[in-house]
Amino acid sequence: MELSQADLIRNYVLMGLEPEEQKELYNDFWFPMEKAFGHSDYVARFDRFMRDYLTVKTGRIPNIREVYEAFKGYSRDKNDSIKELLANIFIFSKYFVNMALLKEEDKELKQIFTDINTLRVDVAYPLLLELYDDYHNEKLNREEFVEILKLVENYVFRRAICGINTNSLNKTFATLSQGLNKYHYLESFKVALLMKDSYRRFPNDDEFVRELVVKDLYSSRNRNYWLRKLENYDRKERVNVEDFTIEHIMPQNENLSLEWQQDLGSDWKEIQSKYLHTLGNLTLTGYNSELSDQPFIEKRDMKGGFADSPLRLNRCLAKVENWNEDEIQKRANSISELAIKVWSSPVLPDEVLEKYKSESTSKKGEIGTIETIEGYEYLQTTFQGLFDQLRKRILNLDSSVREEPKRHYIAYKTTTNFVDIVPQKSRLQLSLNMPFDEIYDPKGLCKDVSNPGRWGNGDVEVGISSLDQLEDIMFLIKQSFEKHIENGDDGFFNLNEFV
Repeated sequence: MELSQADLIRNYVLMGLEPEEQKELYNDFWFPMEKAFGHSDYVARFDRFMRDYLTVKTGRIPNIREVYEAFKGYSRDKNDSIKELLANIFIFSKYFVNMALLKEEDKELKQIFTDINTLRVDVAYPLLLELYDDYHNEKLNREEFVEILKLVENYVFRRAICGINTNSLNKTFATLSQGLNKYHYLESFKVALLMKDSYRRFPNDDEFVRELVVKDLYSSRNRNYWLRKLENYDRKERVNVEDFTIEHIMPQNENLSLEWQQDLGSDWKEIQSKYLHTLGNLTLTGYNSELSDQPFIEKRDMKGGFADSPLRLNRCLAKVENWNEDEIQKRANSISELAIKVWSSPVLPDEVLEKYKSESTSKKGEIGTIETIEGYEYLQTTFQGLFDQLRKRILNLDSSVREEPKRHYIAYKTTTNFVDIVPQKSRLQLSLNMPFDEIYDPKGLCKDVSNPGRWGNGDVEVGISSLDQLEDIMFLIKQSFEKHIENGDDGFFNLNEFV
């Protein structure tokens, strides 16, 4: 059988040692890791852990099938002894087990890890490992650690509700800590989230509520999660939602009774279609079969009905006389006010955020940012009209596209650059940020410039000097843009863009 990545790494680390040392390191570090990961699932879990560990240590995300090669490169660059290297891996493996396998002894931390795991945010683990290590080494106190973990959870859930593309999350989490001021850990973490834009953004309260009240939450794989969070917010006596089932207050039955049709009005079919699976019409009950398709008043007043329910989610229903569109909207708005607290966004005084923004602008200036397009000499003469047309077409590719003037080129990016324009005396030179062998260039316009020593990012160079070439050039630019969108900017990138 082919050796697993875990087997290859174990052999690489241990096989060159003297038998006694090999036995000692295996018994002290490797075997306890195998046991902690679970012998039956050890290989898959170790490979995943090692990918996340290497991401923390190197700032690069290795392919899960190439973890062994990435580890060899990392270990060769380290001056640590084999024992020191294994000891550090062992420590991080404990963090991983505590989070991923829920072995954490602190009950509050364990619950937060449970919530994060429920959302299936494996891509956050490199960040979580670094946070855990800083917590373990007392660079981060417990209260701040808890708040940061909750912000990670809230960030992911709000984005899911708002339908924001998740492809870039691995790179977002892998690089999030790079700009943190660890002397002001929590504050700078909040700033890092608040300053993210486009499809990396932390949805604000207005966007979150707008999407939450209309989204089909019943079909969500996380429906028990969000119901549990809403029901148990800020209470010590926690309700196990697994003991209850989801109840549609307005029934799912397409053939609603006359009582329901009268309550909902002449547009009852449209109202049922629009609101059936949304926040305002969903609740929890232990009497699902008894409630069934009964008229609302009977659902409210029967034994075990809404008025008799101990659940917070049902309290407001006890006073409702008629379940209709207005009441569904009213309840959705009420619950959404609670949701803003449950999945809160980072909050900082305006002056603190402005200070960080000012510092960020200053740092950009140091590496060559200029303020306006008018600062480029060759855009004031021959190519102004051509550039305006090209610029407009690029910005219209998607609302996530941003323009950033640098000292020597203009960058167009989603999270990283997908095309850079270098104004020259005889043409506009474009750098497409993708491997040369992946560009489809039927007219042979592109040049392989994988060698260093040039402005812009990527291996593909192409020039444009007239409007007649615009369609051909946009055909090439779209390939780079689509590659970055499809891969979440996870494929071919310049790490300096994230520093």
